[in-house]
Amino acid sequence: MTQAQTGQEQAGTLAGKKVAVLMTDGVEQVEYLEPRRFLEQHGAQVTLISPKAKGEQVQGFNHMTPGDKFEVEMDVRDARPTEFDALVLPGGVANPDQLRLSTESISFIREFGREDKPIAAICHGPWTLIDAGLAKARHVTSWPSLQQDLRNAGADWTDDEVVVDGKLVTSRKPDDLPAFNDALLRELQTSAQAASTGPSS
Repeated sequence: MTQAQTGQEQAGTLAGKKVAVLMTDGVEQVEYLEPRRFLEQHGAQVTLISPKAKGEQVQGFNHMTPGDKFEVEMDVRDARPTEFDALVLPGGVANPDQLRLSTESISFIREFGREDKPIAAICHGPWTLIDAGLAKARHVTSWPSLQQDLRNAGADWTDDEVVVDGKLVTSRKPDDLPAFNDALLRELQTSAQAASTGPSS
């Protein structure tokens, strides 16, 4: 197989997969843009979901500096976890802080946990896992300032590039994005293989 053929095969790995990205103002934009680009390159359909209305703008940030604005593609009130194969939770300080005040957003995350579908949270993104009741007894990582909050919620926190616990993927910061993306890809591929083979007899 040629390198071009290998690339094409990789590009379609996630064909038919739908991934939700839940975020609002204050999102660390590279933690949205890079996973989205990566997933779309592999054939997935990505939807920007927010507690804002469809068509409104989400203000991205580069650390503390305002960056680009991104159009909301679906209001979280209209989103159903059953319609998606995975959930991505980017960081940025203000973004998850606001999502924690959105009961619809927390319910959306909680339902993903109940559906046992892949959830990938990076940087400050894992903060919302606490409110959704998904941090207790889980092995996670995050931006260092969240470690005490996560431990208080019953999580086992470690300072690692990427941590995979079941179908929960967590990372610490933008520098970890390559490992974060690869781990999410593996989770989606594993889920796809499990779905195609069906329950074992």
